[in-house]
Amino acid sequence: MISRALLSWALLCLTVESRALLAAETQQSQILVFAAASLADALQEIGSAYERTAPVKVKLSFDASSNLARQIEAGAKAEVFFSADTQWMDYLQTRNLIQASTRQNVVANSLVLIAPADSQIKLKIGPHFPLVAALGKDGRLATGDPDSVPVGRYAHSALSTLGVWDEVSPRLARAENARVALLYVSRGEAPLGIVYATDARADKTVRVVDTFPANTHPPIVYPLALTKSAQTAASTFVAYLTGPRGHEVFSKYGFTEPAR
Repeated sequence: MISRALLSWALLCLTVESRALLAAETQQSQILVFAAASLADALQEIGSAYERTAPVKVKLSFDASSNLARQIEAGAKAEVFFSADTQWMDYLQTRNLIQASTRQNVVANSLVLIAPADSQIKLKIGPHFPLVAALGKDGRLATGDPDSVPVGRYAHSALSTLGVWDEVSPRLARAENARVALLYVSRGEAPLGIVYATDARADKTVRVVDTFPANTHPPIVYPLALTKSAQTAASTFVAYLTGPRGHEVFSKYGFTEPAR
């Protein structure tokens, strides 16, 4: 007959083993996605929808693509990188930190000039348009930091093409990502801002003054790739994200199809 002490010991071992297996399963069932801040609304909806179809937790971390790429370079264990421009994806690819074969352009966007919803500012974007005059004496133009943040880089390119960059650059409010630039304008801290069309669409406290012509800046595309540390679960999520359901959600939030 098995002694009570031996039975207790066996049950304890079984409990410890079960907890260890559960912890391992919990760890394996989480996918960490690093994505550009402008993708937040769409990806949160896609992630929640995916979690209802699979026993997986989709953990989303949003910031400027520049910050996220540098975090991955520093050893962050993200499994998916979803950038707001090709340059930061190139940055990781040249360092052999993504699986290049999984890289794909998923969605596209456009660049807009915004103002607070109750603003009376009217401007038509064109060569040498009076942007600085519209800012007033002390007003600043909010956009991402053009030294690193994709939306700021696109803004720099557009304003340079239009011949107004040198005049307006000292008046920039340099935000750490596109959503922070949007916030500066929505709170009335900046009379004008340059953000993505999808950002403006997501915030009813701002309005679009005008849209920058596509030929004034590089195409705004969002590449996605699995990182070197990605597991099978991440690949399955990416297939869902880039499939019909994912594109349906992206379209809902105003993203468009990239040129093929």
